[in-house]
Parts: sequence; C-alpha cells; structure tokens
Amino acid sequence: MPVLLSARAIVRPPVPLLTAGEARALRIDVSSREYARVRPGIHASSAGVSRLAPWERYALRVHAFELACPGATMCLESAAVLHGLPSFGECRDIHVFAAHRSASRRFGDVSVHTSVDPREVVEIAGVRVTSLLDTVVDLARALPPAQALAVLDAATSPAQGGAVTRDEVRHRATQRADQRGARQLAWVLDTADPLAESPGESVSRAVILWSGFEVPLLQQDFHYEGVHDRVDFLFPSNGAIGESDGWGKYDLADPEAAKRHLTNEKRREDRLRRNRHPFGRWDYAGAVRVGPLTEALESAQVRRVGAPDRARLATLQRTPRSRGR
Repeated sequence: MPVLLSARAIVRPPVPLLTAGEARALRIDVSSREYARVRPGIHASSAGVSRLAPWERYALRVHAFELACPGATMCLESAAVLHGLPSFGECRDIHVFAAHRSASRRFGDVSVHTSVDPREVVEIAGVRVTSLLDTVVDLARALPPAQALAVLDAATSPAQGGAVTRDEVRHRATQRADQRGARQLAWVLDTADPLAESPGESVSRAVILWSGFEVPLLQQDFHYEGVHDRVDFLFPSNGAIGESDGWGKYDLADPEAAKRHLTNEKRREDRLRRNRHPFGRWDYAGAVRVGPLTEALESAQVRRVGAPDRARLATLQRTPRSRGR
C-alpha cells in the first residue's frame, strides 16, 4: 500500500483548470485525450492530472467545484485542503456547508451539510471555508479515530504555529447542541500530542496505544559520538526507539538525495543501536496493517501494558469517506 497522506495547504489548483468558456475562447478542444474532465464544464491537462498524488487529485476537485459554484462554503475534508490539515488519500465527496438548508443531502459526489449549530466562515485564497477551529471539531468527530488524532495533532502543533489549542477545541465542541461523535472527540482530546511531526506518526501512535504497548515519549533527543539525533518514539521501560518512516523523509524523487538520506539513516540507526537502544521501524502502510508495526516493536522488546483494543484497531481499515487506495 503506498503512502496516501499529506499535511499541507493547497490554496491553488495543483494543475491549471480550464472552464468551457475559456476553452471556447482559446479554441481548445477539451474532448481530446489531452484533457481530463474534472467536473462538468471544467477540464485540466490529462498529463498533469495523471501525475497528481491522491490528495492532490482531491484538492483539484475541490478547486474545480469552487470554480463551478463560487461562494459555496467548504467544510470537513474539503476545508482541510485549504487549511493544510492532514489529508488521507482521495476523499470520496466534496463537502459543502449550507446553514440555510433544512436537511443534509448528497448530490453525486457533493455532500451538502447543514446543522443546528452555526459555523464560523473565513476566506482562504478567495475560497469560503469553515474556520480552522470548526473544521477541526467537525473532522475530529467524523473521521476514523486515528485520522482524527492526526488532525488535532497537526492543528495544535508548534510547527503550525499552534493555530488552535485543545481547550479551544473542547470549548467549541461543548457549545454545540449536536453531540454526535462526542465520545470519539473526548478520546482524541485526551490523546492528542502537538509534538507529533507527521500524520504517519499520529496514526502510528494510535496503533501503538490500541495494540497495548506502553505510552511512548515523542521527539526525544540524543547526543552520541558527537552527533545529535532526534527520534520519533522512545519507549521508557527499555529505551527502545521506534521510527515511523514516510517517503517524504527520503526525497525519493531525487535519487542522489535519496541515497544520501538512506545512508545517513542507516548510520543513525547503527549509532543508536551501538548505544544500547533496541530499534524498530515501519512505514505508514505498516501502521495501518498493524502487524508490521507490532512486529517491529516486539522485536525491540517494547513492553505491553494492556490487551489490544480490537474494536478501535478495526477502524484503521478503508472507510467509505475515501475512494479506494
């Protein structure tokens, strides 16, 4: 399974969009194979679309919808695109908030939501979206719990300027009359840690906890052999180190840079092992499958302190909110 997650704002279409009117004015035949339809009357270069990552394809669909329906208010995963909150693959639907509607409805790939509770609305790059705080509360209740944890970790991270706090999220949630997802939100609030540096680390931490392992410390620093190393997870009982790998760490698009990074990472791991730290690593796919992560930690002799939470582990499987991985 490839890594299908991102945590960055996409405030412009990842490839240029072309409306039917623009195509006519420029005498471009969008029915040719050179163009792909993103929405009715809106096209983009087929070659450009084919190179997009899943989350970029979703961002393109969000921007195409806004171009077709200017003034609509994006919410949930669609608002997350503009806020730079973690995205997991390509979301199935475009999500729109319409306070005036009497009921929520779905039209094709567009889910129109309403609520008895208002949402604060802001503009990002000319696109109306629910505010960061409201978007975080909505996603923390609606997403599978490990993904919800990644959203709150990212939103509270100092690397993102600590845009919101857990207290603000808790307060906003308690102001709402609609309490659906409140139990999950309570777990996310209790578990969130702004020291997590990637969605993969957040999902991994959820799997670690649900698999019954001890609670790890995040982003711990070591100074061995004149070198400074920082690690994703440190397990206090035996000093074991866990690393959540992501393709982005290794610049795989640049073979020479990737080779240097992989060589340095091997030296780093050897250095930590020489200084009596058992070591386990896995990637995002391994965390979602659970087995590779737990095998890595068992090999590093990380202590289990409880039984696996099989119900929550089951939520890691594909959900209807996303298209096929």
